[in-house]
Amino acid sequence: MTDTNLPAQLIDRFGRTVDYLRISITDRCDFRCVYCMSEDMTFLPRAQILSLEEIYILAKAFAELGVKKIRITGGEPLVRKGALELLHNIGRIESLKELVITTNGSQLESMAKDLKQAGVKRINISLDTLDADKFKAITRTGDLQQVLRGIKAAKVQGFERIKINAVILKNRNHLEVNDLVQFAVDNAIDISFIEEMPLGMVSNHDRSGAYYSSDLIKKDLARQFSLMATTESTGGPSKYLNVIGTQTRVGFISPHSANFCSTCNRVRLTVEGQLLLCLGNEHSVDLKQVLREHPGDLPALKQAIINAMQIKPEKHEFNLHEQPIILRHMSVTGG
Repeated sequence: MTDTNLPAQLIDRFGRTVDYLRISITDRCDFRCVYCMSEDMTFLPRAQILSLEEIYILAKAFAELGVKKIRITGGEPLVRKGALELLHNIGRIESLKELVITTNGSQLESMAKDLKQAGVKRINISLDTLDADKFKAITRTGDLQQVLRGIKAAKVQGFERIKINAVILKNRNHLEVNDLVQFAVDNAIDISFIEEMPLGMVSNHDRSGAYYSSDLIKKDLARQFSLMATTESTGGPSKYLNVIGTQTRVGFISPHSANFCSTCNRVRLTVEGQLLLCLGNEHSVDLKQVLREHPGDLPALKQAIINAMQIKPEKHEFNLHEQPIILRHMSVTGG
């Protein structure tokens, strides 16, 4: 089959157009966040993960099939050797409209300028608390001041948007939502609050007891801020409100309280080369196997991607009160 026989867009069996790809380029991270990893993690051997060249080939194939937005994630993507070169290469893919990255912020102080030069348009930075002791407790190994310096460095570079991502957990950081929004307002950046997703077995953490819904956060914010609904979108699952009188948008990613599966436009590529068709299901296709069994055969790779759309499920079935049906950690999945 030649490229001319292949469709220009990826459409699943429910009629949803897939134009957003999230790529995990490493399962390793310099933090050990309690909702993402176990404290004593075993990481994948190098031979088991995609090479940087393989990641680029996959990014190119998806772009030629109509994907307009690629988000690079981890683990912590910026701890992988060669990450900047990969970003430069992906950023030069002509049909790609947006290259973005999610990071814990630990490397931004030294790498923000290089990221901008590589063509990264927007940065999402994980930041769950502004309290240094709580930050240490949540991340187990992180340094809050290092992340704050990274945010400052990113602001200097003038990215199109900088956004904080905060996973809110009851009795851990739920009392800080107003402080986090005020921080975003003071820095003229955006923020999204995320309901925790039950991926992987994590130690010393009760997910059902820690659940804090987006609706509760909105009620908390209403005591201090005037919020107005907006139709703005960044192509992801966040539903945004504007903080009236500021440049800041507040987003809510609500997989439990406001399921967004009906408009899902994204798929994920794990560091092992598994194409995940849904964050909350195990439906997947091994694209690493296709790559390595058919080296240089881009049409075969594209056909495997097209065929995969037919097993993309309609929705996820998260249940906080049961053991997770998804045993892979978010660090492997790609945050």
